[in-house]
Amino acid sequence: MTHDPLGLLDSLPDGAVIADADARVAAINVVAAGMLGTTPEDALGEPLHQVLALQDRDGRDWFSSNCPYGGLATRTAVPEQSWLLPDGSEVLVVARIHRPSLDQPVGRVAVSIRSGRGRARLDRERSDLVATVAHELRSPLTGVKGFVKALLNRWDKLNDEQKVLMLTTVYADSERLGRLISELLDVARIDTGRLSLFPRPSDAAVLAGRVVESVGAGTSRTILLETAPDLPTVHADPDKFTQVLTNLVENAVRHGEGRVLVTLAALPPEAEYSGLRITVDDEGEGIHPTIRRRVFTKFWKHGERGGSGLGMYLVNGLIRAHGGSLAIEDAPGGGARIAISWPEHGPLTS
Repeated sequence: MTHDPLGLLDSLPDGAVIADADARVAAINVVAAGMLGTTPEDALGEPLHQVLALQDRDGRDWFSSNCPYGGLATRTAVPEQSWLLPDGSEVLVVARIHRPSLDQPVGRVAVSIRSGRGRARLDRERSDLVATVAHELRSPLTGVKGFVKALLNRWDKLNDEQKVLMLTTVYADSERLGRLISELLDVARIDTGRLSLFPRPSDAAVLAGRVVESVGAGTSRTILLETAPDLPTVHADPDKFTQVLTNLVENAVRHGEGRVLVTLAALPPEAEYSGLRITVDDEGEGIHPTIRRRVFTKFWKHGERGGSGLGMYLVNGLIRAHGGSLAIEDAPGGGARIAISWPEHGPLTS
């Protein structure tokens, strides 16, 4: 008996322990032995419950808690569970129970042990999401509550101009809350493949004009729109197209400097498909080439100007869902350029 009869178990990235019908270790790879604080040679032939030195936070051990050699004859597995190694680190453990037939006892138990670092990373990402959402929701919600409280307490003392200003601010903050919630829902739908689109031939120049006018009304920065003649239509969900361009223009205002220039032109003849090239330029410091790929990851932030860290991830997902592509370049006059290729006929048409 060897710890790895065919030399295959040691090639696995996770720990593997196989016990025979007598609940004694018949095979073990070096990964599992290292995790469990033993060696393959010392573990072979030993009782599984002694070798599998795993405990939960209440001090219970894996073997007695799961009784892999007992229970119903139809039982074939022990589901993945979190356990602690002798050194206190977390691992995820799953087991397969083998019987020659339903009327015979367990003939073999195969246990897989995987590091819990991946799950810890997912937990951190979830915590980041909660913290990000809480922070982004708190600011406009605080404004809404403050102005509503002032209106309730001082209604008779405020003149009409003050009331209109407060209500306008409340409306703007509620709009911001609505956009953030929509962003979060769309990110979740992209991640789960359940994003609903209602694309149709759309006039990008009209949609872009509305975005420039809307964002420009809320900033003192100059936002310009340049459109080439004879633009093709784009195959787009108008709401999602507007969402994409609004995100990009607002990002340019928030993170860039100087004027913001939105340009629409037909894709060149040598492009992969016919459609529209959309660029959004600012005059700031730009985005260094070494970090451009990270811009499209969730929760990515750069600088000190806030944001949820979800905008570019969402923008990239929406553009790809329409069959288009997105790239970060250098703007001709300095600053960052976000360049979009948006197809005229949708993702299924060449």
